[in-house]
Amino acid sequence: MGYFLGIDIGTFESKGCIVDENFKILKTAKKSHSLRTPKPGWAEHDANEIWWNDFVRLSRELLSDIDAKKIIAVGCSAIAPTMLPVDKNGEPLRPAILYGIDTRASSEIEDLEKMLGKKWIRERCWNDLSSQSVGPKILWFKRNEPHLFEKTWKIMTATSFIVYKLTKQVVIDFYTAAAFTPLFNLNTLKWQEELSEVLVPPEKLPFPMWTASIAGTVTKEAYLETGIPVGTPVIVGTADAAAEFVSAGGSAPGDFMIMIGTTIFFIGMLSNPPKSEKLWNSVFLEPNSYCLAGGMATGGALTKWFRDNFAEREIAEAERQNLDAYEILYKESSRIPPGSQGLLVLPYFSGERTPLNDPKARGVIAGLTISHGKYHIYRALLEGVAFGIRHNFEEMEKERLNISRVIAVGGGTKNPLWLDIISSVIDRELLVPKVTIGASFGDTLLAAISQKVFRKLRDISRIFNDYKIIQPDNYLHQVYNKYYEIYRNIWNSIRNWVHKLADFGRE
Repeated sequence: MGYFLGIDIGTFESKGCIVDENFKILKTAKKSHSLRTPKPGWAEHDANEIWWNDFVRLSRELLSDIDAKKIIAVGCSAIAPTMLPVDKNGEPLRPAILYGIDTRASSEIEDLEKMLGKKWIRERCWNDLSSQSVGPKILWFKRNEPHLFEKTWKIMTATSFIVYKLTKQVVIDFYTAAAFTPLFNLNTLKWQEELSEVLVPPEKLPFPMWTASIAGTVTKEAYLETGIPVGTPVIVGTADAAAEFVSAGGSAPGDFMIMIGTTIFFIGMLSNPPKSEKLWNSVFLEPNSYCLAGGMATGGALTKWFRDNFAEREIAEAERQNLDAYEILYKESSRIPPGSQGLLVLPYFSGERTPLNDPKARGVIAGLTISHGKYHIYRALLEGVAFGIRHNFEEMEKERLNISRVIAVGGGTKNPLWLDIISSVIDRELLVPKVTIGASFGDTLLAAISQKVFRKLRDISRIFNDYKIIQPDNYLHQVYNKYYEIYRNIWNSIRNWVHKLADFGRE
């Protein structure tokens, strides 16, 4: 029996797994890494030290007691979209600039909108420019580091880089390429030649293909590092969130996923092209498939921020009891009434992606009194993220997504309180896979599609039937409706003042 290998490179952690041809998980592995934030609004990864080093270490660990010659195909996914310039030898010229949590290119967004016009951009790219877009980040690189830009052979994204290191082929899937706004034309599925002078010519960008297509095969050089045999097929791969969607059983129009990770990501599959003005419109993973996506700049990053700065006692107690500090925090916060006794958090601590699309947004804790303690604040953080999810959810429904199933995945699903809050805030049943391996498992399924084990994405549904169901609580929903009204109105009242504070913070 043969095996499929999948590895996903995340913001703070990389994971991998091996499955057999029946998709039984034989082995998993993971590795943590850091995020570099050299300036406010910046977020970077060292591509070799983090992306490739993680891939090599995970593949070596996963293959340590497996017959590597039985690997049928390899799938990879990674954080996206990222901007990584490399030289003619394929070596990174600078740390990779990450996705929407990196907001350095605000002025470049404005300049491109003036040069090209919002209508021109939307007609070709189906989306407006935002901090999620790669195009403005390329322009930032071109303006601020021209000596490096001149040496640039290709501009890759994270998955492109891994696949290049494995196969020496420079490719990108259509879904990830769509986030290179304004460079990628979603009507023609081609790079736009007319932006060669303004940004970068197409020959400096990866070749776009469908996700489960074979990009190439493992080279001898890559074999010596990873242990994956020479000649093993490697698929084009995709963004981590898309692979996560597949890993949770998302496979047909109407399926909607909430990924509760360091950030929050949403993706819903459609049968027709979407044209939302506030969310991200794209083709999906195979011909004639489409999706509507969105993302919040924070999620688990907020709970990590709180733990690292305010939970010293809980961390010590967790070590004594061999627990996770998050477990203590959610248990204590469960004793706090819904609404955290008049406390409300706007979770825009790293700017905000959809539906605000505002890199200068900032976090707010409103309603504080001296009677509030840290567990009130922790619960209010969870609730604030849930309100942000509802805001995006409502925008999705405006586009006639016809949501039939809501699947919740990611590290945040380990927090029962958070799941109850989210389900009640959006007033929808949540399906939580009982076994959650994550995007790396989705990578193995996409690799299997490349080998015709499945004809298309819809066929993977036959292996998914084991979900935990979280039901919304009507009483909680009614309480949260009152807070949500304030949540939606408070930002409009203070936006201009918070923007001033954001400007002061950059000085």
